[in-house]
Amino acid sequence: MIITERTYQVLKYLAIAVVIAPVFWLAYEGFVPERGPGDTAATAGDRAFADGYYDRALREYRTALERDPENRHALLGKAGTYVQMERYDEALASYAQFIERYPDFAGAYANRGIALDRMGRYEDALEDYDRALTLDTSVADGPGWLTRFLHMGPEGQPTVADRADYIREQLALPEDERQLYDPEQDRAQRVYTQRAD
Repeated sequence: MIITERTYQVLKYLAIAVVIAPVFWLAYEGFVPERGPGDTAATAGDRAFADGYYDRALREYRTALERDPENRHALLGKAGTYVQMERYDEALASYAQFIERYPDFAGAYANRGIALDRMGRYEDALEDYDRALTLDTSVADGPGWLTRFLHMGPEGQPTVADRADYIREQLALPEDERQLYDPEQDRAQRVYTQRAD
């Protein structure tokens, strides 16, 4: 393949942009003052969560909540972290606290449904999945393309709507024919992420 001078110039500037853009973003994140009490810690919690460092994520979310007990994003992040740590009772308590304050936020119901699903409380999970889908139909879309690209591969994962349909189908079968638990697939399901601001 022959590369023309114009193609070379375009590739060169593209490579420079790819290298410089993250530097500017890091500088922006480092110098922009905290938008609200606890927001910087909540953002640090998000980064730790995304990288799978759940203990650190939990510490950051707790720090954010110490600075602002009403920080919606940190409340939701803490609950999701408990789900990933398989501390389901604490996750349910955190979701209940969040839902009491913000009863119309679909993501909280979707994630509480995931926790209930993993606990084997399928009817309760289905109820929360349906509630989430009623409040916000975009929950059915599943994770955004960037999350799928970085964490899931080309197939992605079942969405909340897919899982609700599956549970509904399985619950309609005779009890001895149901297959509601698949450890490998269940562990792969990520909590629903949506900014709670």
